[in-house]
Amino acid sequence: MAKITGKTTLQDALRIKDADEILNKFQVPCLHCSMAAFEMGQLTIGDIANMYGLKLKDMLHDLNDKVNRDRK
Repeated sequence: MAKITGKTTLQDALRIKDADEILNKFQVPCLHCSMAAFEMGQLTIGDIANMYGLKLKDMLHDLNDKVNRDRK
């Protein structure tokens, strides 16, 4: 998988093994929202961070760290 950015959709991010655990760590509410299931292909990590005041930089760091570890 390519580098995760603020423009990566939630759907694509969740393809990373254990990404849900990382997103839960940052309290991403979309994982538990029934309406998000209809929007996961359009919601971006950056949009979610902006909507809920989450630390985008830290979240991206953790997601990309996981991607890099899985490549090894």
